[in-house]
Amino acid sequence: MPITKSAKKALRGSEKKRVFNIRRKRAVKDATKEITNLVSAGGKKEAEAKLSSAYKAIDKAAKRGVIKKNTASRKKSRLAKMINKVEAK
Repeated sequence: MPITKSAKKALRGSEKKRVFNIRRKRAVKDATKEITNLVSAGGKKEAEAKLSSAYKAIDKAAKRGVIKKNTASRKKSRLAKMINKVEAK
């Protein structure tokens, strides 16, 4: 546990940031899971409609430093690839 006044303040700040980071990460997971479920059900049109909201969640997480830039690019690429595969079949 922190002893000094500044350490206590830093702990409070880091706990608040942790909540926001968890929320951003959850938004990314929910968006990708939603698209994955739509693709597996064969709903290409619905998945394409949700793609922009997934991109938005991923980009926000990358901008805030919750995930790294390359991780964000990889996630976006895999989502787009997954949707395009449905069309190929």
